[in-house]
Amino acid sequence: MCVGCRTRAPRSDLLRVVVRGSQLVLDERAVLPGRGAWLHPTTHCMDAALRRHAFVRALRVSGPLDTQTIEKRLNGYGHKVNGSK
Repeated sequence: MCVGCRTRAPRSDLLRVVVRGSQLVLDERAVLPGRGAWLHPTTHCMDAALRRHAFVRALRVSGPLDTQTIEKRLNGYGHKVNGSK
């Protein structure tokens, strides 16, 4: 389920996001350890997730999260980089 729009989708349509320190990181191959949240690769879903504080709840972390890295990747998503689909 996408944490942004809250709709169910096949795993192949979603991106896994994990937290490292206080930074959100895309887990493109879905192999990083720890709790993950799933998100459609769109800025609409990213904005909705941030507005609703969905990452904090889904990943069970406290405090603000650095989202710059993931926002930059989503803006340029669609280009094949390091094994992306």
